[in-house]
Amino acid sequence: MRRFSLSLLVFITACSPGGAQDGGKKAAAPPDALAVSTIEMAPRSVPVSFEAVGRTEGSREVQVRARVSGILERQLYNEGDAVAAGAPLFRIERAPFEIELAQARGVLAEVLARQELSEQEHERLKGLADRRAISQKEADQASSAARQSLAAVQVAQARVRQAELNLSYTNVTAPIGGITGRALQSIGSLVSPSNDSALLTTLTRGDPIWVRFALSEAEYSRLRGSGEKNAQVEIELADGKPYPSKGRLNFAGSTVDGTTGTVQMRAELPNSKHVLLPGQYVRVRVLAGTQQAFVVPRTAVVQNETGRFVWVSDGGKATPRPIRAGSWLGADWVVLDGLKSGEQVIVDNLVRLRPGMPVQAKKAG
Repeated sequence: MRRFSLSLLVFITACSPGGAQDGGKKAAAPPDALAVSTIEMAPRSVPVSFEAVGRTEGSREVQVRARVSGILERQLYNEGDAVAAGAPLFRIERAPFEIELAQARGVLAEVLARQELSEQEHERLKGLADRRAISQKEADQASSAARQSLAAVQVAQARVRQAELNLSYTNVTAPIGGITGRALQSIGSLVSPSNDSALLTTLTRGDPIWVRFALSEAEYSRLRGSGEKNAQVEIELADGKPYPSKGRLNFAGSTVDGTTGTVQMRAELPNSKHVLLPGQYVRVRVLAGTQQAFVVPRTAVVQNETGRFVWVSDGGKATPRPIRAGSWLGADWVVLDGLKSGEQVIVDNLVRLRPGMPVQAKKAG
Protein backbone atom coordinates (compact mmCIF):
# COMPACT_ATOMS: atom_id res chain seq x y z
CA MET A 1 0.00 0.00 0.00
CA ARG A 2 2.81 2.39 0.83
CA ARG A 3 4.53 1.56 -2.48
CA PHE A 4 1.35 2.32 -4.39
CA SER A 5 0.91 5.69 -2.64
CA LEU A 6 4.54 6.65 -3.40
CA SER A 7 4.19 5.80 -7.13
CA LEU A 8 0.97 7.78 -7.35
CA LEU A 9 2.66 10.80 -5.76
CA VAL A 10 5.53 10.70 -8.31
CA PHE A 11 3.05 10.42 -11.19
CA ILE A 12 0.98 13.40 -10.00
CA THR A 13 4.10 15.50 -9.50
CA ALA A 14 5.34 14.76 -13.05
CA CYS A 15 1.98 15.64 -14.54
CA SER A 16 1.59 18.88 -12.59
CA PRO A 17 1.84 22.25 -14.54
CA GLY A 18 5.10 23.10 -12.85
CA GLY A 19 6.72 19.87 -14.02
CA ALA A 20 5.56 20.43 -17.63
CA GLN A 21 6.98 23.93 -17.64
CA ASP A 22 10.37 22.73 -16.42
CA GLY A 23 10.54 20.13 -19.20
CA GLY A 24 9.61 22.72 -21.82
CA LYS A 25 12.34 25.06 -20.64
CA LYS A 26 14.96 22.32 -20.96
CA ALA A 27 13.78 21.41 -24.51
CA ALA A 28 13.90 25.01 -25.66
CA ALA A 29 17.39 25.72 -24.34
CA PRO A 30 19.69 26.83 -27.25
CA PRO A 31 22.60 24.51 -28.15
CA ASP A 32 26.08 25.50 -27.08
CA ALA A 33 28.06 27.53 -29.68
CA LEU A 34 30.69 25.49 -31.51
CA ALA A 35 34.23 26.83 -31.14
CA VAL A 36 35.81 27.40 -34.56
CA SER A 37 38.87 29.10 -35.98
CA THR A 38 38.49 31.72 -38.71
CA ILE A 39 40.58 33.84 -41.04
CA GLU A 40 39.56 37.29 -42.20
CA MET A 41 39.30 37.79 -45.93
CA ALA A 42 41.51 40.47 -47.48
CA PRO A 43 42.43 40.62 -51.18
CA ARG A 44 46.05 40.00 -52.06
CA SER A 45 48.14 39.85 -55.22
CA VAL A 46 48.25 36.30 -56.59
CA PRO A 47 49.59 34.94 -59.88
CA VAL A 48 47.16 34.35 -62.73
CA SER A 49 47.73 30.67 -63.37
CA PHE A 50 46.08 27.80 -65.20
CA GLU A 51 46.75 24.12 -64.67
CA ALA A 52 46.35 21.21 -67.05
CA VAL A 53 47.74 17.77 -67.81
CA GLY A 54 50.09 17.75 -70.80
CA ARG A 55 52.21 15.33 -72.76
CA THR A 56 55.73 15.89 -74.04
CA GLU A 57 56.76 15.49 -77.65
CA GLY A 58 59.89 16.14 -79.65
CA SER A 59 60.24 19.61 -81.11
CA ARG A 60 61.00 17.83 -84.38
CA GLU A 61 60.13 14.24 -85.19
CA VAL A 62 61.41 12.87 -88.51
CA GLN A 63 60.96 9.54 -90.27
CA VAL A 64 64.14 8.29 -91.91
CA ARG A 65 63.24 6.53 -95.17
CA ALA A 66 65.06 4.74 -97.96
CA ARG A 67 64.99 6.77 -101.19
CA VAL A 68 66.27 4.04 -103.53
CA SER A 69 65.63 0.31 -103.78
CA GLY A 70 68.34 -2.10 -102.71
CA ILE A 71 69.69 -4.48 -100.09
CA LEU A 72 70.34 -2.93 -96.68
CA GLU A 73 74.03 -3.67 -96.10
CA ARG A 74 75.02 -1.87 -92.88
CA GLN A 75 73.63 -0.13 -89.81
CA LEU A 76 75.99 2.65 -88.77
CA TYR A 77 74.51 3.86 -85.45
CA ASN A 78 73.51 2.53 -82.04
CA GLU A 79 69.80 2.65 -81.35
CA GLY A 80 68.90 5.37 -78.86
CA ASP A 81 72.09 7.39 -79.41
CA ALA A 82 72.13 11.13 -79.98
CA VAL A 83 73.43 11.94 -83.47
CA ALA A 84 74.23 15.16 -85.30
CA ALA A 85 72.64 16.24 -88.55
CA GLY A 86 74.35 14.47 -91.46
CA ALA A 87 75.58 11.52 -89.37
CA PRO A 88 75.52 8.20 -91.32
CA LEU A 89 72.76 5.81 -90.22
CA PHE A 90 72.51 3.07 -92.87
CA ARG A 91 74.15 1.97 -96.11
CA ILE A 92 72.30 0.41 -99.04
CA GLU A 93 74.09 -1.75 -101.61
CA ARG A 94 76.07 0.62 -103.87
CA ALA A 95 77.25 -1.55 -106.78
CA PRO A 96 74.10 -1.29 -108.99
CA PHE A 97 74.11 2.49 -108.68
CA GLU A 98 77.84 2.76 -109.38
CA ILE A 99 77.24 0.80 -112.59
CA GLU A 100 74.32 3.02 -113.49
CA LEU A 101 76.47 6.10 -112.96
CA ALA A 102 79.28 4.70 -115.12
CA GLN A 103 76.80 3.99 -117.93
CA ALA A 104 75.36 7.49 -117.70
CA ARG A 105 78.82 9.03 -117.89
CA GLY A 106 79.65 6.90 -120.93
CA VAL A 107 76.52 8.05 -122.71
CA LEU A 108 77.39 11.65 -121.83
CA ALA A 109 80.87 11.28 -123.32
CA GLU A 110 79.34 9.84 -126.51
CA VAL A 111 76.84 12.63 -127.01
CA LEU A 112 79.50 15.24 -126.22
CA ALA A 113 81.61 13.86 -129.06
CA ARG A 114 78.63 13.95 -131.41
CA GLN A 115 77.81 17.48 -130.33
CA GLU A 116 81.36 18.62 -130.98
CA LEU A 117 81.28 17.08 -134.49
CA SER A 118 77.89 18.60 -135.29
CA GLU A 119 79.12 22.04 -134.18
CA GLN A 120 82.13 21.75 -136.46
CA GLU A 121 79.93 20.62 -139.35
CA HIS A 122 77.54 23.49 -138.70
CA GLU A 123 80.34 26.10 -138.72
CA ARG A 124 81.85 24.66 -141.91
CA LEU A 125 78.57 24.59 -143.83
CA LYS A 126 77.59 28.01 -142.54
CA GLY A 127 80.69 29.47 -144.23
CA LEU A 128 79.89 27.68 -147.48
CA ALA A 129 76.32 28.91 -147.36
CA ASP A 130 77.54 32.49 -146.95
CA ARG A 131 79.53 32.05 -150.19
CA ARG A 132 76.51 30.33 -151.77
CA ALA A 133 78.59 27.22 -152.33
CA ILE A 134 75.79 25.04 -150.91
CA SER A 135 72.07 25.40 -150.69
CA GLN A 136 70.40 27.08 -147.74
CA LYS A 137 68.59 23.85 -146.97
CA GLU A 138 71.85 22.02 -146.29
CA ALA A 139 72.97 24.84 -144.01
CA ASP A 140 69.67 24.74 -142.08
CA GLN A 141 69.92 20.98 -141.64
CA ALA A 142 73.42 21.35 -140.20
CA SER A 143 72.20 24.04 -137.80
CA SER A 144 69.31 21.83 -136.65
CA ALA A 145 71.64 18.87 -136.13
CA ALA A 146 73.89 21.03 -133.92
CA ARG A 147 70.96 22.10 -131.74
CA GLN A 148 69.74 18.51 -131.44
CA SER A 149 73.21 17.44 -130.36
CA LEU A 150 73.24 20.16 -127.71
CA ALA A 151 69.86 18.97 -126.40
CA ALA A 152 71.12 15.39 -126.27
CA VAL A 153 74.07 16.57 -124.18
CA GLN A 154 71.73 18.26 -121.69
CA VAL A 155 69.66 15.06 -121.36
CA ALA A 156 72.78 12.98 -120.82
CA GLN A 157 74.06 15.43 -118.19
CA ALA A 158 70.73 15.19 -116.36
CA ARG A 159 70.96 11.38 -116.38
CA VAL A 160 74.45 11.57 -114.92
CA ARG A 161 73.18 13.89 -112.19
CA GLN A 162 70.31 11.51 -111.46
CA ALA A 163 72.68 8.55 -111.27
CA GLU A 164 74.96 10.50 -108.89
CA LEU A 165 71.97 11.40 -106.74
CA ASN A 166 70.77 7.78 -106.59
CA LEU A 167 74.26 6.68 -105.61
CA SER A 168 74.34 9.29 -102.82
CA TYR A 169 71.02 7.95 -101.51
CA THR A 170 72.70 4.64 -100.71
CA ASN A 171 74.27 6.49 -97.75
CA VAL A 172 71.30 7.16 -95.46
CA THR A 173 72.15 10.09 -93.16
CA ALA A 174 70.38 11.91 -90.34
CA PRO A 175 68.35 14.84 -91.71
CA ILE A 176 68.37 16.53 -88.28
CA GLY A 177 70.24 16.18 -85.01
CA GLY A 178 68.36 14.19 -82.40
CA ILE A 179 67.80 10.89 -80.62
CA THR A 180 67.66 7.83 -82.84
CA GLY A 181 64.89 5.26 -82.61
CA ARG A 182 65.11 1.53 -83.08
CA ALA A 183 66.02 0.14 -86.50
CA LEU A 184 62.83 -0.94 -88.26
CA GLN A 185 64.53 -2.99 -91.03
CA SER A 186 67.06 -5.76 -90.56
CA ILE A 187 70.41 -5.93 -92.33
CA GLY A 188 70.02 -7.93 -95.56
CA SER A 189 66.44 -6.81 -96.15
CA LEU A 190 65.36 -5.47 -99.52
CA VAL A 191 64.09 -1.94 -99.00
CA SER A 192 62.16 0.15 -101.47
CA PRO A 193 60.78 3.70 -101.36
CA SER A 194 57.48 2.49 -102.81
CA ASN A 195 56.31 0.27 -99.90
CA ASP A 196 56.39 -0.07 -96.10
CA SER A 197 60.02 -1.21 -96.10
CA ALA A 198 61.05 2.38 -96.85
CA LEU A 199 60.79 3.38 -93.16
CA LEU A 200 64.17 2.64 -91.58
CA THR A 201 64.04 4.48 -88.24
CA THR A 202 62.92 7.73 -86.60
CA LEU A 203 64.73 10.76 -85.22
CA THR A 204 63.43 12.96 -82.43
CA ARG A 205 64.84 16.31 -81.37
CA GLY A 206 64.42 16.57 -77.60
CA ASP A 207 66.13 19.92 -76.98
CA PRO A 208 64.08 22.00 -76.87
CA ILE A 209 61.13 19.76 -76.04
CA TRP A 210 57.47 20.58 -76.58
CA VAL A 211 54.57 20.01 -74.19
CA ARG A 212 51.09 19.78 -75.67
CA PHE A 213 48.03 20.46 -73.45
CA ALA A 214 44.59 22.06 -73.57
CA LEU A 215 42.82 24.89 -71.72
CA SER A 216 39.09 25.41 -71.41
CA GLU A 217 37.49 28.18 -73.41
CA ALA A 218 37.05 30.30 -70.27
CA GLU A 219 40.66 29.78 -69.19
CA TYR A 220 41.95 30.66 -72.65
CA SER A 221 39.91 33.88 -72.63
CA ARG A 222 41.44 34.85 -69.27
CA LEU A 223 44.91 33.96 -70.54
CA ARG A 224 44.52 36.21 -73.58
CA GLY A 225 43.34 39.03 -71.34
CA SER A 226 46.31 38.60 -68.98
CA GLY A 227 49.03 38.65 -71.64
CA GLU A 228 49.44 35.43 -73.57
CA LYS A 229 52.75 36.42 -75.17
CA ASN A 230 54.49 37.01 -71.82
CA ALA A 231 53.14 33.89 -70.13
CA GLN A 232 55.60 31.48 -68.53
CA VAL A 233 55.12 27.73 -68.31
CA GLU A 234 56.15 25.49 -65.43
CA ILE A 235 55.79 21.71 -65.37
CA GLU A 236 55.72 19.10 -62.65
CA LEU A 237 57.01 15.58 -63.26
CA ALA A 238 55.13 12.38 -62.52
CA ASP A 239 56.99 11.95 -59.22
CA GLY A 240 55.80 15.38 -58.04
CA LYS A 241 59.14 17.12 -58.51
CA PRO A 242 59.16 20.48 -60.34
CA TYR A 243 61.12 20.71 -63.58
CA PRO A 244 63.96 23.21 -62.99
CA SER A 245 63.54 25.25 -66.20
CA LYS A 246 60.59 27.38 -67.25
CA GLY A 247 59.29 27.54 -70.79
CA ARG A 248 57.12 29.69 -73.00
CA LEU A 249 54.04 29.24 -75.14
CA ASN A 250 54.82 28.78 -78.82
CA PHE A 251 51.41 27.77 -80.15
CA ALA A 252 47.74 28.40 -79.39
CA GLY A 253 44.92 26.88 -81.40
CA SER A 254 42.74 29.11 -83.53
CA THR A 255 39.54 27.12 -82.89
CA VAL A 256 37.68 25.65 -79.92
CA ASP A 257 37.16 21.90 -80.01
CA GLY A 258 33.41 21.41 -80.26
CA THR A 259 33.54 18.08 -78.41
CA THR A 260 35.63 19.05 -75.39
CA GLY A 261 35.24 22.83 -75.36
CA THR A 262 39.02 23.30 -75.11
CA VAL A 263 41.74 25.10 -77.02
CA GLN A 264 44.94 23.25 -77.91
CA MET A 265 48.13 24.81 -76.54
CA ARG A 266 51.83 24.03 -76.83
CA ALA A 267 54.82 25.11 -74.77
CA GLU A 268 58.55 24.89 -75.45
CA LEU A 269 61.09 24.15 -72.71
CA PRO A 270 64.89 23.69 -72.70
CA ASN A 271 65.96 20.08 -72.24
CA SER A 272 69.73 19.96 -72.75
CA LYS A 273 70.20 17.06 -70.30
CA HIS A 274 67.28 15.11 -71.81
CA VAL A 275 65.54 14.81 -68.43
CA LEU A 276 62.23 14.89 -70.32
CA LEU A 277 61.52 12.23 -72.91
CA PRO A 278 58.84 12.43 -75.61
CA GLY A 279 55.59 10.82 -74.54
CA GLN A 280 55.75 11.67 -70.82
CA TYR A 281 52.66 12.92 -68.99
CA VAL A 282 53.33 16.05 -66.91
CA ARG A 283 51.33 18.63 -64.98
CA VAL A 284 51.46 22.02 -66.69
CA ARG A 285 51.06 25.39 -65.01
CA VAL A 286 50.77 28.55 -67.10
CA LEU A 287 51.66 31.80 -65.30
CA ALA A 288 50.33 35.00 -66.85
CA GLY A 289 50.85 38.02 -64.58
CA THR A 290 49.08 38.74 -61.27
CA GLN A 291 45.60 39.61 -60.02
CA GLN A 292 43.84 40.63 -56.79
CA ALA A 293 41.97 37.73 -55.18
CA PHE A 294 41.16 36.04 -51.87
CA VAL A 295 43.12 33.03 -50.68
CA VAL A 296 41.81 30.32 -48.33
CA PRO A 297 43.38 27.06 -47.13
CA ARG A 298 42.54 24.04 -49.25
CA THR A 299 41.09 22.34 -46.17
CA ALA A 300 38.50 25.12 -45.82
CA VAL A 301 36.95 24.41 -49.22
CA VAL A 302 34.11 21.87 -49.27
CA GLN A 303 32.58 20.33 -52.38
CA ASN A 304 29.15 18.78 -52.85
CA GLU A 305 26.85 18.04 -55.78
CA THR A 306 26.20 21.76 -56.37
CA GLY A 307 29.84 22.85 -56.40
CA ARG A 308 32.46 24.25 -54.02
CA PHE A 309 31.69 26.35 -50.96
CA VAL A 310 33.21 27.59 -47.68
CA TRP A 311 31.67 28.18 -44.25
CA VAL A 312 31.66 31.75 -42.96
CA SER A 313 30.81 33.07 -39.51
CA ASP A 314 27.97 35.53 -40.17
CA GLY A 315 26.51 37.15 -37.04
CA GLY A 316 27.75 34.29 -34.89
CA LYS A 317 26.15 31.64 -37.08
CA ALA A 318 27.65 29.24 -39.61
CA THR A 319 26.63 30.08 -43.17
CA PRO A 320 27.66 28.17 -46.33
CA ARG A 321 28.95 30.46 -49.06
CA PRO A 322 29.29 29.17 -52.66
CA ILE A 323 32.55 30.22 -54.32
CA ARG A 324 34.27 30.10 -57.68
CA ALA A 325 37.71 28.66 -57.07
CA GLY A 326 40.72 29.32 -59.25
CA SER A 327 44.06 27.53 -59.10
CA TRP A 328 46.04 26.26 -56.14
CA LEU A 329 48.67 28.46 -54.57
CA GLY A 330 50.89 26.22 -52.48
CA ALA A 331 48.69 24.88 -49.66
CA ASP A 332 45.95 27.46 -50.41
CA TRP A 333 43.20 27.87 -52.94
CA VAL A 334 42.61 31.09 -54.87
CA VAL A 335 38.96 32.23 -54.68
CA LEU A 336 37.88 34.29 -57.68
CA ASP A 337 34.26 35.00 -56.68
CA GLY A 338 31.85 34.50 -53.75
CA LEU A 339 33.64 36.22 -50.86
CA LYS A 340 33.92 39.82 -49.63
CA SER A 341 36.59 41.71 -47.72
CA GLY A 342 36.30 41.34 -43.96
CA GLU A 343 34.30 38.08 -44.00
CA GLN A 344 35.39 35.41 -41.53
CA VAL A 345 36.00 32.05 -43.20
CA ILE A 346 35.87 29.03 -40.89
CA VAL A 347 38.86 26.73 -41.29
CA ASP A 348 38.22 23.88 -38.80
CA ASN A 349 35.43 21.68 -37.39
CA LEU A 350 33.80 21.76 -40.80
CA VAL A 351 32.19 18.31 -40.54
CA ARG A 352 30.21 19.41 -37.45
CA LEU A 353 28.81 22.57 -39.01
CA ARG A 354 25.19 22.94 -40.08
CA PRO A 355 23.53 26.02 -41.63
CA GLY A 356 22.53 28.48 -38.89
CA MET A 357 24.49 26.69 -36.17
CA PRO A 358 25.83 29.07 -33.49
CA VAL A 359 29.58 29.34 -33.59
CA GLN A 360 32.15 30.98 -31.33
CA ALA A 361 34.87 32.26 -33.66
CA LYS A 362 38.45 32.91 -32.80
CA LYS A 363 41.23 34.00 -35.10
CA ALA A 364 43.24 31.09 -36.46
CA GLY A 365 46.76 30.93 -35.10
